[in-house]
Amino acid sequence: MEVPVIDLSPYLEISPALSSSRLEEVGDQLGASLMGLCGEVSRILRETGALMVKDPRCSALDNDRFIDMMEKYFDAPPHFKRFQERPHSHYQVGVTPEGIEVPKSLVDEEIQEKLKAMPEEVRPAIPKGPDLKWRYMWRVGPQPSNTRFKELNSEPVIPDGFPEWKETMDAWGYKMKSAVETVAEMAAIGFGLPKDAFTSLMNQGPLLLAPTGSNLRQYGQEGTVFAGYHYDINFLTIHGRSRFPGLNIWLRNGQKVEVKVPVGCLLIQTGKQIEWLTAGGCIAGMHEVVVTSRTMDAAAAASKQNRSLWRVSSTLFAHIATDAMLKPLGHFADSPLASKYPPMCAGEFVKQELAVINLKGSKGES
Repeated sequence: MEVPVIDLSPYLEISPALSSSRLEEVGDQLGASLMGLCGEVSRILRETGALMVKDPRCSALDNDRFIDMMEKYFDAPPHFKRFQERPHSHYQVGVTPEGIEVPKSLVDEEIQEKLKAMPEEVRPAIPKGPDLKWRYMWRVGPQPSNTRFKELNSEPVIPDGFPEWKETMDAWGYKMKSAVETVAEMAAIGFGLPKDAFTSLMNQGPLLLAPTGSNLRQYGQEGTVFAGYHYDINFLTIHGRSRFPGLNIWLRNGQKVEVKVPVGCLLIQTGKQIEWLTAGGCIAGMHEVVVTSRTMDAAAAASKQNRSLWRVSSTLFAHIATDAMLKPLGHFADSPLASKYPPMCAGEFVKQELAVINLKGSKGES
């Protein structure tokens, strides 16, 4: 199965004129058409947990420029990269070295039981230890002036020797931010909620451009797990196209899909926070990054052309603001499953989840 693709252009053309929370007011056929498009977005997120979008504001050239710089960064020596490590900020800014983050499937007994029950042909690769990927976290957008969770809203970190860093990261980060906020608006409308039901909660939340770097020169053997089977703890995750295959996702029905992001498209995945806000109407999507035969073919081609053998993901995590309350919204509060999602401050939720996967670091704290 291919992940469905939605073109955001029709919504983008009219959304600036939408002052109300509902689309019916734009009139007759156009309103019905856009309501149908928003309904498709919410339906696909609910039924599958994954969606491809085309956003004219996000070009393949923008993505390439960003990946070029990140390949150069990840290719730097480990001791240089560790200068950007911020464990006291729970690795939510700066670099996370390989061997730090522990995949959820290694530490969550409920997930482990589900894995045992899965048919072998769709079962994920079982990691032997912490993830082998590096990751860089770059905050996009304003920080809250007043927050109980300063460590989750830290200043971005700029590595020495990269004068183009801030401009390149912000250029791509703000474009992906715009795309994911548009999807959040459309999903809210499709779910019968006010247009800003989700985006108002995202205001000044951590939007983290979070490219991973996986060293195919060092770990290019088929079956190597770079990111073990897990869900994302944020609201929605958006990915641009990577130069190397390897991302597998699981749809809500349990089907495993090897993702192929078409040129000019972005992949959206549901995270745990949208599951909370919809009382399980959406479920956080499971995924992994593994070296496959297709990864190895792409690496062999890159090696022949003397290109980088770092697999860089073009990923942005969109979070609900840390001081906002996570709880089922609107009619979702009447769901029979709502009691599974009690009201909880988003920052507390994130800290609990980070502790489980070994990212709630304390090194350097006084």
